[in-house]
Amino acid sequence: MSKSTGFEMSRRNVLAGSAASAAAVKVSGVATPSEAKAEQILNISVRFAVNGKKHELSIDPRTTLLDALREHLYLTGAKKGCDHGQCGACTVLVDGVRINSCLSLAVMHDGDEITTIEGLGTPDKLHPMQAAFIKHDGYQCGYCTPGQICSAVAVLDEIKRGIPSHAQENPIDQPRATNIEMRERMSGNICRCGAYSNIAVAMAEIAGDRE
Repeated sequence: MSKSTGFEMSRRNVLAGSAASAAAVKVSGVATPSEAKAEQILNISVRFAVNGKKHELSIDPRTTLLDALREHLYLTGAKKGCDHGQCGACTVLVDGVRINSCLSLAVMHDGDEITTIEGLGTPDKLHPMQAAFIKHDGYQCGYCTPGQICSAVAVLDEIKRGIPSHAQENPIDQPRATNIEMRERMSGNICRCGAYSNIAVAMAEIAGDRE
C-alpha cells in the first residue's frame, strides 16, 4: 500500500476551490477581468430620424437598432422574433430600404431616416397597405404583421424601381407584381399562422392600384 501524502488533488477539489475563489471575489467587491472590461465600454451618441421625428440617443455601441427602437424609443411595433434575421418580424425601413433591425447596430444608422410600422399610418389614417391587410384578413395572431406590412410596402417599391429578383427569367426585364414575384420577395417574412394567401391578395390589390 502506498503512503498517503495527506493531500489528494482531485477534479472535485479543484472545482470546489475555483468556486470558492470566485465567490470570494464577488463578496469582496473586486471586479473580475470580464466585468472590468465591460465597465470600460462607453456609450456612443447616435442621431437619426424615426417616423419623421429626430432623436439623439446615448447608447451602448452593441445595441441593435431593434432594441434601440423598442427599449429606448418605446416603439414596440417591430417585434423580436427569432433575433437571428430569419423571421422578418423586426423589419423596418431605413431610407426606404427594408432591413432586419435585429441584425443591425443602432450606431450604424447615424443620420438615417427610419420608418417603423407606427410611421406608416395611424388608426385614423391607415396606410393603404395596412387597410388592405385588414380588408383581406392578412393576419391572424398579428405578431409578424408589422414586419409583413413594412416588407410588403418595400417590395412594391422595389418592383416599381426595377430591382430584379430570383423569380425573373431575365433580370434585365422590368419586374412585374405577379403572385410569384411578390411571394419570392416576401419569402424572408415568416407567418407561423399561415396567412400567406391573404397577404398576397392584399399586396396584389395595392399593386393594381399603382399600375
